[in-house]
Amino acid sequence: MLVAWPSFLMAAVLEMLVFALVDPHSLQGAGGVFSELSATTVYSLAFFLFWAAIAAAGALEHWLAAPADGPRSRAMPDAHGH
Repeated sequence: MLVAWPSFLMAAVLEMLVFALVDPHSLQGAGGVFSELSATTVYSLAFFLFWAAIAAAGALEHWLAAPADGPRSRAMPDAHGH
């Protein structure tokens, strides 16, 4: 949950920014598949794609920011008893 809500909110912001500039019916690609989909379907697919990408980036950042010795390293005393 540490990553899910912020990534959800940022995906919503990115969705608004992208589709303020791009019309879903003007998308060309994947053999014309996008032109056959309704605008709501394109919006939904894009939102979940944005959410997954932002959540993956947030999860990676959270994983890389973890202490090298693991999450319990701060709770255990070191060799000097601190």
